[in-house]
Amino acid sequence: MFTGSLVALVTPFDEQNRVDYASLKRLIDFHVAEGSDGLVIAGTTGEAATLSRSEHVDLVAHSVELANGRLPIVAGASSNSTAQAIELSLAVSDCGIDALLLVVPYYNKPTQEGIFQHFSAIADAVSKPVMLYNVPGRTVADMLPETVARLAEYDNIFGIKEATGDIDRLQQIQALVDKDFKLYSGDDFTVLPFIEQGGHGVVSVSGNVVPAAMARLCKLASSGEYAAAKAVDDTLQPLNSALFVESNPIPVKWALHEMGMISPHIRLPLTEHSEQWHDAMRNALGLAGIQLEARA
Repeated sequence: MFTGSLVALVTPFDEQNRVDYASLKRLIDFHVAEGSDGLVIAGTTGEAATLSRSEHVDLVAHSVELANGRLPIVAGASSNSTAQAIELSLAVSDCGIDALLLVVPYYNKPTQEGIFQHFSAIADAVSKPVMLYNVPGRTVADMLPETVARLAEYDNIFGIKEATGDIDRLQQIQALVDKDFKLYSGDDFTVLPFIEQGGHGVVSVSGNVVPAAMARLCKLASSGEYAAAKAVDDTLQPLNSALFVESNPIPVKWALHEMGMISPHIRLPLTEHSEQWHDAMRNALGLAGIQLEARA
């Protein structure tokens, strides 16, 4: 299954707050050219929580069409309603995706048994490979390693995006699952130690703006070239910090706008990037080797 840098792609919007498919094509072509290993569409960074069902399915379908087999497409299909997650998963599965990304149910605060039953019900209903997604900073509920191990028994649950940023958590999961179960960092700050400790890659926010560097970091780390990987990682850490001074994807969409890739529009309840952070972001982009468009 997938390895390396899977980029959690932003969803560009136009002035009328519609999905901007011309910009989406520009972004996908950019990632193909820069060597990203795959794209995650309609995840947290893609503002999936603000998409209607029809927008969500159309976004995934267009992304598959625009990628045209040039890189894998993983579709977010999450809901805190198990029935709705199944319905959405089945709908996007018909779009030609390569896998599904499904987050721990948010707001409801399910028990570990509830989390297990949620994912097992989805796995039973779909035929596509499933990547679990644990991000307790957003969902409140934390999927513990023992629950991950139970779910790893399902043939079509192939891995997890683990976004606690805790390397100890990675090692706890590793101790309980087979070696072919894939482990992806959901935290750009800890990609290098995550892969050093046996992880298989990252689902990255920073990769939106530095796709080549993130892909190179993953390749170097995976091949054991840790000194070279650290040199790349050192150039990215200021950018990682700048991209999370406000809720994701507020900063990354502004950065992509500064790069001339998309408009700055974002959907409520998120708002555009606060001006107090703009200079720091520009500096971080410069340190990462990003050329910005000249502004009048």
